[in-house]
Amino acid sequence: MIRLHVPDDLAAGADLIPAPEQSRYLTTVMRLAVGAEVLLFNGRDGEWRATLVEAGKRGCRLAVGARVRPQTDGPDLDLVVALVKRARLETIIEKAAELGARRVRLAVTRRTNADHTNVARLRAIAVEAAEQTGRLDVPQIVAPEKLERLLDGWDATRPLMFCDEGGGVPPALEALRAVAPGPGAVLIGPEGGFAPEEGERLRALPFVTAVSLGPRILRADTAAIAALTLWQAALGDWRG
Repeated sequence: MIRLHVPDDLAAGADLIPAPEQSRYLTTVMRLAVGAEVLLFNGRDGEWRATLVEAGKRGCRLAVGARVRPQTDGPDLDLVVALVKRARLETIIEKAAELGARRVRLAVTRRTNADHTNVARLRAIAVEAAEQTGRLDVPQIVAPEKLERLLDGWDATRPLMFCDEGGGVPPALEALRAVAPGPGAVLIGPEGGFAPEEGERLRALPFVTAVSLGPRILRADTAAIAALTLWQAALGDWRG
């Protein structure tokens, strides 16, 4: 069944007018007729069944019925990723949503090879991925920030797993097994790796654990997928 993320409050008996692009998707792309059912979620009120009660050239209207699932939250997991080229960054956002990250924080490093990004488009990709995967929330996409400033303001109670290509560090899964369950974060650097001074600072921070993702050099999108998978397997909602 089609799922839509909406900003509106959801409750039985509510009427809802989807955004124009959502209306076009329902009536023009998917060709739903009056009486068809969809699922709605907003990240606050759980998931609700709704019925298409009006459809026309100017849009459509949905009538909210019964709640299907109560609101639940996944693991409190952040992905901190350096800006990379657009296609790879979009893949990272999509896969982070699929893999259950609660936030994606974009970082600007010394070797970042992209100096800007379309945050609105990244948020739209996160919404679409959330709709398709069945999660009840959408990961927050935080606008780019210099790595130095991000680390200066870091909450030291949130352990940060730093994927270090320098060697001499434990495998990620081994390191994660020594971390207590709770909020966490994964840091992925740019395609050229972290500058030496960035790596030195990261290794010196008490809340940072440097880990290895194996013997091969991974592209940023592959590294993000691998690291999030390992974190979820060790500390997240894949353990059950």
